[in-house]
Amino acid sequence: MDVALLAGLVFLGFLVEAAAGFGGMVISLTLGALWLPIGQLLGVLVPVNLVLSSYLLARNLKHVDWRFLARRLVPLMAAGLAAGVALAASTSTAWLKPVFAAFVVVVAAQQLVQLKGGAAPARLSPLVAGAWLLGGGFIHGVFATGGPPTVYVASRELPEKAVFRASLSAVWVLLNLLLLPRLWLEGSLALQTSAVLLVPLAGGVVAGEWVHRRLDEKQFRVAVAVLLLGAGLTLLISSLRA
Repeated sequence: MDVALLAGLVFLGFLVEAAAGFGGMVISLTLGALWLPIGQLLGVLVPVNLVLSSYLLARNLKHVDWRFLARRLVPLMAAGLAAGVALAASTSTAWLKPVFAAFVVVVAAQQLVQLKGGAAPARLSPLVAGAWLLGGGFIHGVFATGGPPTVYVASRELPEKAVFRASLSAVWVLLNLLLLPRLWLEGSLALQTSAVLLVPLAGGVVAGEWVHRRLDEKQFRVAVAVLLLGAGLTLLISSLRA
């Protein structure tokens, strides 16, 4: 496995997550899947993401909305996670790249449309929010990247920036802990490589904190969405040709 390539993916992806509170795994997986199998990437990146989420949670523990997490978000996402893990464990992984690429393209396009509109997001009905959270858990069980559907709900339920960021960190810690047994059983965990990648992770965190304090949030999210859209389209075209 190309450690230099992985180091670059970790630095860029988790710089984004340190700055915004989400997006690290989506970016790292989308770019990494252009060269490496998704299953192999998950075995390296999930432990690294767990370290980052634990760090962000520890720093912002007082801002976590435990009531919202315990009553609504975690039970629904855990149910979806179980279904996603079961599917990933019982089927071939050949379909992962094009499905994941299509998912990223849709999410990035939706994000760009939403940012262009500029209107404050409206709260969702309990039924709609529940469906999104179940979907987020399912996607996390398969790809370890259930962030976009989860963020879609959390951004409407947790409008305060600090609460939003801290609560999402708590979610990623829990879901990735639940995901580790699947990766271990599959034999894809590569903890030695993950340990080496803690160095670029530290660099990404420092850069992400700098970005978080200094750059306009909307412009930053537009840049991330454009990057994801381009990478997703490239991955989709290459995987369909293959």
